[in-house]
Amino acid sequence: MDTSRYADWAAGTQRLDGQIANGEQLELFTVSKPDKPMTLRVSNLDPQKTFTLSGGLPFNLFRGDRTFTLTPQADGTTEFSMCEVFSGLLSPLLGRLIPDLTESFEAYAVGLKEKCEGDTR
Repeated sequence: MDTSRYADWAAGTQRLDGQIANGEQLELFTVSKPDKPMTLRVSNLDPQKTFTLSGGLPFNLFRGDRTFTLTPQADGTTEFSMCEVFSGLLSPLLGRLIPDLTESFEAYAVGLKEKCEGDTR
């Protein structure tokens, strides 16, 4: 939830400006496009459980919703999941242009795991 330290562990992120709170807008600067931030909106925030980041084209012509969820497990650990869903009138066309994000999702999860388990990267 600490956007000021997000880039310390989130692979591919240069910086994240804003506050993770319902209705807030964030600016995500990536390593691959440091001069062109993505504007994201925070929704469905349930602290310590889940939230969604959404972004896309005006009038919801194309929209991406990435939901992050933490689920406590019986053994005291926590399961992390991340799901991205694309929608909108142009999603059948533009969705095909988006590269496979599996590798970046996995790198993100590894960075989060290391951060949560005490890695000081």
